[in-house]
Amino acid sequence: MRMTETSDLQVLSIPLRTRFRGITVREVALLRGGAAGWGEWSPFLEYDAAVAAPWLACAREAAVGDWPAPVRATIPVNVTVPAVGPEQAHAIVLRGGCRTAKVKVAEPGQSLAEAEARLEAVRDALGPDGRIRVDANGLWDVDEAVTAIGALDRAAGGLEYAEQPVASVEDLAVVRRRVAVPIAADESIRRAADPYRVRDLEAADVAVLKVQPLGGVRACLRIAEDIGLPVVVSSALETSVGIAAGLALAAALPELPYACGLATVQLLTDDVAVAPLVPVGGLLPVGAAAVDEAAVARLAASPDRVAHWQARLAEVDR
Repeated sequence: MRMTETSDLQVLSIPLRTRFRGITVREVALLRGGAAGWGEWSPFLEYDAAVAAPWLACAREAAVGDWPAPVRATIPVNVTVPAVGPEQAHAIVLRGGCRTAKVKVAEPGQSLAEAEARLEAVRDALGPDGRIRVDANGLWDVDEAVTAIGALDRAAGGLEYAEQPVASVEDLAVVRRRVAVPIAADESIRRAADPYRVRDLEAADVAVLKVQPLGGVRACLRIAEDIGLPVVVSSALETSVGIAAGLALAAALPELPYACGLATVQLLTDDVAVAPLVPVGGLLPVGAAAVDEAAVARLAASPDRVAHWQARLAEVDR
């Protein structure tokens, strides 16, 4: 199904509460699927047509309601802590209301000591029984990763896992053999020509799957079945419409041993859903997100940004 008509595309601009992934405003496009609902298409602005194509496939799958039957009604989620100072990190965790925290580390321009202080604050906010995971987005080399993971494990009072400490699958396998903390793969799956090299090289203990970059819920279910690793479903900084697709994936997995990274609506200052997908008691409900037309109007991007997204859509559909 193609949806390239102007009336099918709504472009939104939503400020973030804190700079995250180098941006302060999140631009997203919503695709209308008729009576079935909406899908979110929100590849980051630097992504070319080839990278953005699976994101579009996910949006179209969602817009027509083509999701598998769920096997659970709620999904446990983690609070996401950007690379902020200790006081702000502490407040984010308390406000998030989750028992698991994912903490960004390896921020360019920041020291390891700053990351350690952030983790100590997160542990204080969670208490001794909360779970802490870190995400380096592949920014360390092997030796840096080994040193940092050990230091951060001590600062956190124990890490659940370290996500994508290095960029390449080969280096990920080396790091996994040199540290005691479990290793999770994200970019090594979603950006790889062969996502199964993580499995073949025994490079990770956990697979992080994101529905938009990997082409939708059903595509992710195939990867989850074939990769043979426990799965954490994570977001790509979406609105509730996009998060609903991640929840559909998490709800359809046969097993879900970890909290998922789907509470990122908390990072936005506004949302498009009638009932925004913000966790209660560390849980999110499964189901499509009903779009608030007033919110769509309130968050509408400028005409030049709409034209930009229309051009992106036409390029992907070419």
